[in-house]
Amino acid sequence: MVNISEYIQKAVGAAAGNVNIPSNVKDQVLGGLSDSILGSLTKTAAQAGGLDQIKDLLTGKADAAKSDITALAGDLFNKNVLGKLNLGSLAPALTGLIPGIIGKLSGFIKDQDGDGDVDINDILLSLKGGSGSGLLGAAMGMLGGLLGKKK
Repeated sequence: MVNISEYIQKAVGAAAGNVNIPSNVKDQVLGGLSDSILGSLTKTAAQAGGLDQIKDLLTGKADAAKSDITALAGDLFNKNVLGKLNLGSLAPALTGLIPGIIGKLSGFIKDQDGDGDVDINDILLSLKGGSGSGLLGAAMGMLGGLLGKKK
């Protein structure tokens, strides 16, 4: 199964293929888009009610264009990437990719454990992969805090 970081990177690559990004900053821009989206999910997972917001977004119950997660990803991208690069009129086009990329994540989380619904266990199973850092690490840390256990 593909983890969410890989899924985001593929969605970013596909979406950015239609934008003429200067070759000298292309890797920074693509990496920045991916990092901003994953960072937004990670920060949301660490907040009260965040896992429900992520579940609604990634199961398609929430509109990506109107999501606080999408807005946060745009803010992170503007601050951490566009604020450091001089891309002029290209900046709005790049920021405008974020809702579409996040919209492609809809349906990423499905019933993984076969119990007939999407719950916290399915979220964790869907996000599993890599070193357990990022969104999964934040979710596990939050769950550990709620349950009084260490990561």
